[in-house]
Amino acid sequence: MVEGILYKDEAYKIIGAAFEVHNELKNGFLEPVYQEAIQKEFVLQGIPFQKEALISIYYKGDKLDKYYKADFICYNDIIIELKALSDLTSEHESQLINYLKATNKKLGILINFGKPSLQYKRIINNLVT
Repeated sequence: MVEGILYKDEAYKIIGAAFEVHNELKNGFLEPVYQEAIQKEFVLQGIPFQKEALISIYYKGDKLDKYYKADFICYNDIIIELKALSDLTSEHESQLINYLKATNKKLGILINFGKPSLQYKRIINNLVT
């Protein structure tokens, strides 16, 4: 049996909301502008989300004082990390992978508003069973 795309419908709606924001604002703004705009778009499209969700980090079972802050967690399962850069790097992907590991969530979407065309990448956490 062939498995379908992970959270296909939800990811499609999230990416569609990002395209809507990018089509309206284009590139050139700072990340907080896109974060506020996509939050408004999530509300308009009925996409459930937590903004700036705190992600706890554990070391050998003990919770550390340090934590990550994800831009959004949508549908309680998909971590969204926004950027407004000229290009994404492996460091940005690693950041999202660490968020996925820390939360044990399966899917993250890295979205970059900084280019003339919207750039996004789905990141799968292969460590989740």
